[in-house]
Amino acid sequence: MQYFILGLAVLLIVFFGLRAFVNADPKYVVRSFRRYSGMAALMMALFLGVTGRFPFAFPFAIVAFSLLRGGKFSSIFGGFNPFPGSAYKSAGQKSRVRTKTIEMELDHDTGDMEGRVIRGAFSPRLLSSMDQGDLIRLWSECQAGDTQAAQLLEAYLDRRFSDWREPAGAQAKGSSETRGRPEGPMSTEEAYEILGLQPGASKADIVRAHRQLMKKLHPDQGGSTYLAAKINEAKDLLFG
Repeated sequence: MQYFILGLAVLLIVFFGLRAFVNADPKYVVRSFRRYSGMAALMMALFLGVTGRFPFAFPFAIVAFSLLRGGKFSSIFGGFNPFPGSAYKSAGQKSRVRTKTIEMELDHDTGDMEGRVIRGAFSPRLLSSMDQGDLIRLWSECQAGDTQAAQLLEAYLDRRFSDWREPAGAQAKGSSETRGRPEGPMSTEEAYEILGLQPGASKADIVRAHRQLMKKLHPDQGGSTYLAAKINEAKDLLFG
């Protein structure tokens, strides 16, 4: 009976693992594999422990806790974290910035930027689905009506098409940085989104997220003055 239960558990894990692999975005496959491998190791550790083979169960438990530590472990097992105060951030952490025209997302793990048009003729297309010509046309429209979006698009275009400025007739880098109208005050919810954190995050988490984002988005590193300012504003707001 014990082996039947173990076999059933393994089959379920394999089924959900394959399902996640088929449906997931490729960049999440590695993280999904890590999570399900950790679950499989934990099930094996529990089985060996129940059957009294503790010397064999202990190594599987160590492997399981290593794979499942941090945010993903907490989300799977109802908030229990065997490593309280762990300095490791959860995989898949993302920052989001939103303007009237687009919303932009930054993956903390890879540094990749993705955006979606939320208003106008190109809505609701993803920026990654648009070619250089469409992106330049969108940028030109934002120059007049949404300069914050134009600044985000400049940072995105600089990463994806390093030579886009000449065909666009754009000025030197940062051409939109000083022409925007002042935005309203940032909300606490928006500050957490920009830093890619959950409400109630500790000051240590805020400092860590701010430092990591500035390394990727600082103007000196090919980022944007606008994005850097938003990141600093979010940190200052959450620090009170």
